[in-house]
Amino acid sequence: MGRNLAFAALTLCYPLAIWLLGDRVEPRWLALSLVLLGALRLAATGQRLWVGLALGAFALAAVTGVLNVGWPLRWYPVFVNGSMLVLFGVTLLRPPSMAERLARLKEPDLPPHAVEYTRKVTMAWCGFFLVNGSIAAATSLWGTDAQWALYNGGIAYGLMGVFAGAEYLVRLRVKAKFPLPPRGEGQGEGRT
Repeated sequence: MGRNLAFAALTLCYPLAIWLLGDRVEPRWLALSLVLLGALRLAATGQRLWVGLALGAFALAAVTGVLNVGWPLRWYPVFVNGSMLVLFGVTLLRPPSMAERLARLKEPDLPPHAVEYTRKVTMAWCGFFLVNGSIAAATSLWGTDAQWALYNGGIAYGLMGVFAGAEYLVRLRVKAKFPLPPRGEGQGEGRT
């Protein structure tokens, strides 16, 4: 838990560091922050997703280091959103969906309506990653360093929190609409 919080804090600080230090430090040295983020995530977990994200971070840092230009560093949020879009999207083609997989960690026996709901949640997250990644790309291409840092280091995380909170409220309504029988009186001990 502590590692995840530390990584989250460093990830939030990444755009701020790029913005504040971009004019004062050579880009190749700033690339080390991206390498650090990738290395810390690899140390925290060996999951394939994070290995892929770390390799992407290393590739962007390598381009930055070789060319000594800062623009590749701004593409990391786009790469992360694209990776999440692919990860969630693939589970729509090869069920169970990502939201169903996560729901089953807590409640293994999901009823059919919950499975359908989790599929819709996965589709919604795909839409979120597509829109968020597109805005991140637009700030990388046309935004100032301050605009890029504000969106990718603050607004994007706020939107993600609002989106997750809204989904949680919808989930509560779905659960209320489909109450489960008392334990032992039927199948489907779990809920969404």
